Amino acid sequence: MNIGQAADASGVSAKMIRYYEETGLIRAAERSSSGYRVYSDEDVHTLRFIRRARDLGFSVKQIALLLGLWQDKNRESAQVKQVALEHIAELQTKIEELQQMIGVLSELADNCQGDHRPNCPILKKLEA
Repeated sequence: MNIGQAADASGVSAKMIRYYEETGLIRAAERSSSGYRVYSDEDVHTLRFIRRARDLGFSVKQIALLLGLWQDKNRESAQVKQVALEHIAELQTKIEELQQMIGVLSELADNCQGDHRPNCPILKKLEA
């Protein structure tokens, strides 16, 4: 199948497929005699794996690691679990950071009169 068909079948855009090839996340596609990329069902399966991992917020580096583990039939599940637990910890840190941002912004918004006057504590905080 061509790149458009692979994109439709996997849910990964053609642009991202080319990016994943350029970065080495997936192997370079075979080429037809006219130079077009040709993808197999196995390639689409790998792209779906990548899409689901991206949907869970894994980085390209983490996905590369997960792909290696997925393809290694001798791997230990403990290795996969460790990657997931590390990602959970990163997500929890991001959540805490976002909650702090929400708190600061909420306080600033509460202190802003939101009227026709130019005085604004939100902008004052940003310039400080």
